[in-house]
Amino acid sequence: MKTVMVYKEAGRYAGWPANYGIWSWGDEIVVGYTLGYHSTEGGFHARDKTRPFVAMQARSFDGGESWLSVETPVRTPGNKGLSAGEHSASQPGEAEEANEPVPVERAIDFAHPDFALMCARQDLTGGSRSWFYTSGDRCHSWEGPFALPMMGQIGLAARTDYLVSGANECLFFLTAPTVEGTETGSRVFCARTADGGRTFEFVSWIGPEAGNGFSIMPASVRLSDTDILVATRERRTTGDNLSENWIDLYRSSDNGAAWTYVSRPVADTGHGGNPPTLTRLHDGRLCMTYAYRNAPYGMRAKLSSDAGLTWGEEIVLNAEAGSHDIGYPRTVLRSDGTLVIVYYYNDEPGGACYIAATLWKP
Repeated sequence: MKTVMVYKEAGRYAGWPANYGIWSWGDEIVVGYTLGYHSTEGGFHARDKTRPFVAMQARSFDGGESWLSVETPVRTPGNKGLSAGEHSASQPGEAEEANEPVPVERAIDFAHPDFALMCARQDLTGGSRSWFYTSGDRCHSWEGPFALPMMGQIGLAARTDYLVSGANECLFFLTAPTVEGTETGSRVFCARTADGGRTFEFVSWIGPEAGNGFSIMPASVRLSDTDILVATRERRTTGDNLSENWIDLYRSSDNGAAWTYVSRPVADTGHGGNPPTLTRLHDGRLCMTYAYRNAPYGMRAKLSSDAGLTWGEEIVLNAEAGSHDIGYPRTVLRSDGTLVIVYYYNDEPGGACYIAATLWKP
């Protein structure tokens, strides 16, 4: 097990790979993240909200051993940074009418060997809209933004999680805010396009209503043509401005039409909580990775050999962070069985965040 640097620069704040996605083609790996500026006055996240955030992607040609970052070549609605409503105040050059998301006119080939898809969102709360981009050349260029319809919801807060079912069919795992002006009550659902992205249908809710908390940030893995697992980031408010945070797991045996509860792989993800990744290893075991946001802050993993019914002891991947402002991992599996786990991290309390990758063969 070893950890390598993906992106780190003094005075900059890099974060949240889980929002944007990771893709791999053999030893070539690309991961998305967002880049702003560091500030100790940022609150829960040590970022400067008065300065712009830009979309970035890092590429490795050697299975995650070394990386090169560039600005992601995408057009953003309003010329705003991705997730700008959450992390950045208005900036010069923004224009509400610029780069409006449009419907897909020419069917997307989801099965193209060099395909990648990235979801993005305006904000987290009710009223937020979301969109997506596609690439047919391993993220060297992107088409979009393409509009994601509301599908009967009051808002969409999309991060990147999808399963390709065929050339024209893809399942999207999305989050829907249910109350205007707040993330409380947000729920995870499954949507499907069967005509190359030109139309979408709401398929099913995953898990019960969240009540005084939320269920967000799904991570999916396919077990067979019909069986799918989805892990969700969960929070419930307990009073006195406190909350409990954990990860739940759900299974569908009919390709997303209905879901049943499986287990609670992680009972506590610490202050604020953290999203999971879910990866099927070559031997059939499942690996879940996530951040633990209480001291000692760091990255963790668990393994399951029975399709998620039970999980082994927690495995520490990295336990030297300076604060809770870490995690949001994305994970890919190399052909040699090594996991490449990419996340954001920091070295000291209030310190600037950077992007790191842990390479681990379970």
